[in-house]
Amino acid sequence: MCFRCLSNLWVVGSAIAANQPVLRVCADPNNLPFSNQEGQGFENKLAEMLAGQLGARLEYTWWAERKSFLKSSLEAGRCDVVMGVPASLASVATTKPYYRSTYVFVSRSDRNLHVTSLSDPRFAEWRVGVHVVGDDYAPPAAVLARRGITSNVVGFSLFGPYNEINPARKLIDAVAQGQIDIAIVWGPFAGYFAKQESATLDIVPVMPATFLTIPFTYEIAAGVRKGDGELRTRLDNAIASDSAEIQRILNEYGVPQVREE
Repeated sequence: MCFRCLSNLWVVGSAIAANQPVLRVCADPNNLPFSNQEGQGFENKLAEMLAGQLGARLEYTWWAERKSFLKSSLEAGRCDVVMGVPASLASVATTKPYYRSTYVFVSRSDRNLHVTSLSDPRFAEWRVGVHVVGDDYAPPAAVLARRGITSNVVGFSLFGPYNEINPARKLIDAVAQGQIDIAIVWGPFAGYFAKQESATLDIVPVMPATFLTIPFTYEIAAGVRKGDGELRTRLDNAIASDSAEIQRILNEYGVPQVREE
């Protein structure tokens, strides 16, 4: 009799699961602290939270965030949501931002660099590390180049072999190991990986927030396809209703946040 009860419960549960809506998310399988295939990133946690708010089952399509990521994933219909896009991104419809972060200066605490500005003249003397995204340097390199600072800038690729774990961490490792003097890094990378270093690192927001017309502070949102206003509204409501949990997750991962000016 008990086995029959269990079988009936399984059938009912299967029917409910079959009728449960699905939140289809495209994400990178190897991009900590944002996402990975084991669900260990903070964007994984936020996606789980949003799916729970919507009463939906979370389903991933894994796609490396390289060139044409959005075109090949979201816009191709492989999913309905992409987490962690700039709120100003014009190619998709974005939700209300759920955090606002900044590029940061990262240096060893025992160096006592006390850097506060991109206009600091010492950048011409330091070995400065920045990430390289594909064939392009990240925005900080453009500012340094406009100041005539290029020969002492060291690029660290965000992309490693597909089986390499945490390629973005190499830049933070280089600071901790003294291979470079200072790094200018997107805040979530710095906050997450700095906590895993044996050396104590200083993390200071890049100032000013916009320098030589290049912005260094961004609002981050979820993106849906243009025209999918219903899903965007539902996600907006979920973000608003669980803002405290969002902040808890971001703080757990050491994401530097800045208030809107």
